Amino acid sequence: MNTLNTYSFLQHAAEQWPNKPAVHDELGTLTFLQLFTETEKLKHQLTEKGITKGCGLGIRCKNNRNFIIALFSGLGSGATVLPIAHHLQDAEVEKLLEEAKLHAVIEENEDNIINLVSLCPCGKTIFAPHVPNAAFVRFTSGTTGKSKGVIISHQSVLDRCEAANKALQLNENDCVVWVLPMAYHFAVSIMLYVKAGAAIAICNDFTASSILNYANRYHGTLLYASPMHIRLLAADTSGEQFKSMKCVISTSTAIPVQHAHSFKSRYGLAVQQAFGIIEVGLPVINTKSAEEQPSAIGHALPDYEVEILDNGLNILPFGTVGKLAVKGPGMFDAYLSPPQLSEEILQKGWFVTGDLASKTADGLLTIEGREKSMINVSGNKVFPEEVEAVLKEHAAVKEARVFSLKHALTGEIAGAEVVLYFDAEITTEELLAHCRKKLSPFKVPQTITFAAELSMTGSGKVKR
Repeated sequence: MNTLNTYSFLQHAAEQWPNKPAVHDELGTLTFLQLFTETEKLKHQLTEKGITKGCGLGIRCKNNRNFIIALFSGLGSGATVLPIAHHLQDAEVEKLLEEAKLHAVIEENEDNIINLVSLCPCGKTIFAPHVPNAAFVRFTSGTTGKSKGVIISHQSVLDRCEAANKALQLNENDCVVWVLPMAYHFAVSIMLYVKAGAAIAICNDFTASSILNYANRYHGTLLYASPMHIRLLAADTSGEQFKSMKCVISTSTAIPVQHAHSFKSRYGLAVQQAFGIIEVGLPVINTKSAEEQPSAIGHALPDYEVEILDNGLNILPFGTVGKLAVKGPGMFDAYLSPPQLSEEILQKGWFVTGDLASKTADGLLTIEGREKSMINVSGNKVFPEEVEAVLKEHAAVKEARVFSLKHALTGEIAGAEVVLYFDAEITTEELLAHCRKKLSPFKVPQTITFAAELSMTGSGKVKR
């Protein structure tokens, strides 16, 4: 039986590099030994309160050391951990908890204290019994509207970290400048940094001056960011340079070519795109062609096969647009509900991502579009169906259609058109206020137009 627990990553780091900085954040600096000591304290508290193997544990902390402490303590207790973004509204969290059926939730309060704030009525049921050594469950969206709970075992986390580091080559001499939401980037990023002994400088102020300051103060060697951060940095006019930066990676959504060129011109560093998938990990990074082809997502990492397939799962000729599919280590183990093992989902061993892409003869991959209707706002995933449901909760709205609009800063934003009931009257601002009460800010439509009717399919569904 597989008994690996990724809690050993932190334990090993504390033994190997006890006095080396592990985390720099707004609260100060923690060494690996201090990080481990704080995590051990919380782990014992959780164990005393009944959090153990077979439990599902939600973690809702801010983007700082406490997220790392909380997640590792949950893993150490034997629980399967669900990271929950701190910015989610209470209604969104309630939906998430209802879907996940967790045993408990811990949160960070305004004084940066971590507390077990909720014991859910799941009794002695076993969380995700179809995956015996589950480490994480991640939903493919901020809430559970149309998304799936993706279960990743401890072994899969290890496999992902080892595969990714063959390209990243991180070690104890590195410092990662971190600006992304931890709840959405943990299993193959933060876990890898701890395993490799790299320090993490967590920057919560996303101005260019603040990112530069953090990077130079803590001798940052890798910046892991979104296109929004890259654009803000490229527009900086201070003249300050990165003093120790070796690698800049953009992830979450496609980066506009002009922003990559502007960043390279400003700092002399090529922006490498990385293509991450919850179900797979990090199979593609543009380490070889970032300067010449910044729009490409790159080449497959050594341990992965990445191909372009047709509808029959046949490999297409080079240069042809088709379905992007991946094989390799660290594949997800199952979906949470309904319970489905990955073997039931994979097609001839391939995970078909839902993205449309092309591939050159030398293996360079470029995303050409998406089959999915999902909207990507600076790496935050928005499902149109969820926003449409909120719009239609208002008594004045009969039908709604939510769609993607291009945006210079965030890549995409949500737009909406609505049909009102006969004689109903409502202003755009009133509808937006209704949405703000129910949704995270990035999900709220940035434009709303009123229409007499929407185009429908033959079965009565809104055409997309």
